[in-house]
Amino acid sequence: MSRRSGILEFAVLGLLRESPMHGYELRKRLNTSLGVFRAFSYGTLYPCLKTLVTSGWLIEEPGSAPEDALAATLAGRRAKIVYRLTAEGKERFEELLSHTGPDSWEDEHFAARFAFFGQTEREVRMRVLEGRRSRLEERLDKMSASLARTRERLDDYTLELQRHGMESVEREVRWLNELIESERAGRDQRSTPDGSTQQDTTSEETGGLPRHRDSSRPDPSDDTTK
Repeated sequence: MSRRSGILEFAVLGLLRESPMHGYELRKRLNTSLGVFRAFSYGTLYPCLKTLVTSGWLIEEPGSAPEDALAATLAGRRAKIVYRLTAEGKERFEELLSHTGPDSWEDEHFAARFAFFGQTEREVRMRVLEGRRSRLEERLDKMSASLARTRERLDDYTLELQRHGMESVEREVRWLNELIESERAGRDQRSTPDGSTQQDTTSEETGGLPRHRDSSRPDPSDDTTK
């Protein structure tokens, strides 16, 4: 399975964990809620759905009342199919949700992973955030070195474009720093004065998100950070 199809599989399973949907609803949620999938089409989504059904992670169900299905048949139209997550599909999504390897730090994977942070354990969130920050810091070092080598050969507009790219990455690093510190603060608050540990009640909710953040924080799927 390609990296891009793997992201789509993850997102589809995650959305269907919330509630069953038919293909149009899924595509709409992918386009509007998960910006990284703006360019995805039915031609990409439906083969993915068929693969997930074949794997036993989804089941197909009639999506209309019996009279509506009959009307659709008489009109020569197909009744809508609703896709529902199976128990095995839920296990598969939770398995994917626990992954923290390098793929989860890349632009598209990170955007999809971040969209489901509300369902992700705190320690996994921390590893993904720290990995993403490390990846962007590496990118900044390379961009800075490249700019230093080529500065004298660049015209003003190209130079400004490169500076803009660096500023976008720097802004996301600052945003990640804020998120990481908030996650750490939330974890520290679980300890009581006598040294015992309280149960973490935020691991599947808002977690360590800061209450007040700059409205100019970067979109994880923003192409300017690539």
